[in-house]
Amino acid sequence: MRTVELVCSTGLDAAIRTAWSRLAAARLPSLARNIHPTNRPHLTLAAVDEFPACVEHRLAELFDAALPVPVTLDRVVVLDGSAPLVWLVRPTPALTALHAAVWDVLAEAAGQRPWHAPGAWVPHLSLALRFRDADLRLARAVTGGQRPTGSFDAARSYDGTDRSVTPLTRPPV
Repeated sequence: MRTVELVCSTGLDAAIRTAWSRLAAARLPSLARNIHPTNRPHLTLAAVDEFPACVEHRLAELFDAALPVPVTLDRVVVLDGSAPLVWLVRPTPALTALHAAVWDVLAEAAGQRPWHAPGAWVPHLSLALRFRDADLRLARAVTGGQRPTGSFDAARSYDGTDRSVTPLTRPPV
């Protein structure tokens, strides 16, 4: 599986990592416990089985033109009642247009995950992967109820086969 992800600005990344740490300190599930070097706050735009030829180059051109994209986080919720604990991302016209453009680039890719498709996608940053709805009130108290702001200033692709990351934007000069 290959993903297309937006990477958080430094301040937004720090806010999410702080929430991860607070959840772990409260003995709640948290992505702070995932110590793999590729683990970092990100927004998944799409996931497919494999990238068709030339897609990485097309995505890089798209992101180099579109980023950074400002972002404001919304509520902390549990998706589907007993699944990931997430911080919802307020979808702006710029973010929604970028998401649709990524899907246009991936139109021929096999194995598109339908929950990321335009119209079904719930933009969010994950805080914990397995979370009980019953602990939501405590999780909201622990994360502090803020609405962090920042931007998505880079993009990457995660390869689930070998757990590697490929940048999809040029490094800052």
